[in-house]
Amino acid sequence: MSKSLQDKVIIVTGAGRGIGREIALLCAGEGAKVVVNDPGGAADGAGANAAPAEEVVEEIKKRGGTAVANFESVAEAIPASKIVKTATDHFGRLDGVVNNAGILRDMIFHKMSVEAFEAVIKVHLMGSFYVSHAAARIFREQESGSFVHFTSTSGLIGNFGQANYAAAKLGIVGLSKSIALDMGRFNVRSNCVSPFAWTRMIGTIPTETDAEKARVEKIKQMGPEKIAPLCGYLLGDSAKDVTGQIFGVRMNEIFLFSQNRPIRSVQRNEGWTPQSIAEHGMPALKGSFYKLDRSADIFTWDPV
Repeated sequence: MSKSLQDKVIIVTGAGRGIGREIALLCAGEGAKVVVNDPGGAADGAGANAAPAEEVVEEIKKRGGTAVANFESVAEAIPASKIVKTATDHFGRLDGVVNNAGILRDMIFHKMSVEAFEAVIKVHLMGSFYVSHAAARIFREQESGSFVHFTSTSGLIGNFGQANYAAAKLGIVGLSKSIALDMGRFNVRSNCVSPFAWTRMIGTIPTETDAEKARVEKIKQMGPEKIAPLCGYLLGDSAKDVTGQIFGVRMNEIFLFSQNRPIRSVQRNEGWTPQSIAEHGMPALKGSFYKLDRSADIFTWDPV
């Protein structure tokens, strides 16, 4: 079989561990030259360690692939642009970006600090923007390229204690759609992936109740390697007509998520007042309200 990413240059952020590592390994196995970006911080973003990224590069080389490590943070514009420069300096071009880097600072909303909110937004949302923005000029000039951004059901559906993470992950959906709209004329694609997999970040989920413990045990069955094939596909030429979409991967299941569209309306010829909305408008709409579901309320069946 031919390799789907032969000679393409791919950046994978947060590639030192977990899902990012598996994506980097798969891309290299499919013939890509990979920039393995990871500053090597803890799950909350603290500290730095070159070893995770270097170890992935060594593993790729051991398997006969080509890769280079990069240790910059995505959370600031100039360091993020240096990740892109690493690709062009070492390999002369860039064909794909996987915005996988992330941290967690979970806390119930009224107790969440401003710093915890901003830190998560900077890594996930701003980081995805910074790296994508630096790559976009290259993609525009060569009239090709693919972005794969990571979202989450925490934003798409909801979860407790993750206002920062949910806001960032839903913001990434809007970012991805805008990139797809603005750059489609240049043959540039942009899609989102919502992963279900056991990683060290998921390992921070509280397990105080029996239900929480059971949920985590289910998640542990889902290895990060299951996420990589879809990302590899989206980066390749066979996905040339796939853009602006939101996908999910859970074990051997691939989901296509819905996107926001009007589902019901009310109309009143003489216009509305607060009183008429209370008496007629809102009662007519309430039958179509969404419940305050969490991810686990929607994905109630065991992973396949």
